[in-house]
Amino acid sequence: MVLKEFLHGDSPAEITKEFKMVQDLNYHCTKNTLSFVISPTIEDGKRLGTKELNEITARFIKDMNLGERQAIAFVHQDKEHKHIHLYTNRIDFRGVAYNDSFIGKRSQLAAERVAERMQLTTVKQVQFEKAFNLMEIRTEIKRRHDLTMKQFQPKSFDDYLKAMETNGVKVIPTINNQNKLQGFQFEFDGHNLKGSEVHRNMSLGNIGKLMSGIQGAGISKDNNVSIKLAGKVVDLTPSIALKITKFIIKKAIQKGIGY
Repeated sequence: MVLKEFLHGDSPAEITKEFKMVQDLNYHCTKNTLSFVISPTIEDGKRLGTKELNEITARFIKDMNLGERQAIAFVHQDKEHKHIHLYTNRIDFRGVAYNDSFIGKRSQLAAERVAERMQLTTVKQVQFEKAFNLMEIRTEIKRRHDLTMKQFQPKSFDDYLKAMETNGVKVIPTINNQNKLQGFQFEFDGHNLKGSEVHRNMSLGNIGKLMSGIQGAGISKDNNVSIKLAGKVVDLTPSIALKITKFIIKKAIQKGIGY
């Protein structure tokens, strides 16, 4: 327990009884207990002791204008993630119910303000760092993809998988229940992204078109083409096969008339 306000009991039954005594002052309100979870980041949680956790909870209560109400807070440790469960009485000692409109958003903003004042990591900071890191990961996968195409000039999807692995990126085929190849997942530095998430030019169709432009490549012959991939024979979906076929025909026509 890191905080107890206007309560004498210790057991859940005693605290519930004390809450109810105040809640009986308001006969109109039915949802009378407010519950919040305050979650410091895992790294911050490791160094926060009881004193700091009490301060976080008290500051949160003040920011949310929940003072002069019964409140109790406990610390839970879920694996490495330390977090606070706060319960406050919605009814104050005058029988007035707390206005809980938009309480989810307001509590989120309050937690962020408390974190900033106590120089803790905020949710926004974590999201920004994740987004920035993901942007770097996508850029690096695309760079290695471009290097693979230039360095190895793969002439089949199987060649492409092997060449990308040589350049440090594991390419995982996405195959549906009909044994049709739908796309690729790119695994790099602990991240797993779909081709479209990496770059718009890294969809299955665009990679196939890129390889079709390499001399000697023969990826598609009809709209239900079978290819060998990672030791298995799989089909391209009709839409992908058609897209690559059209591209090959277009390139052949352009070459034939001297483009």
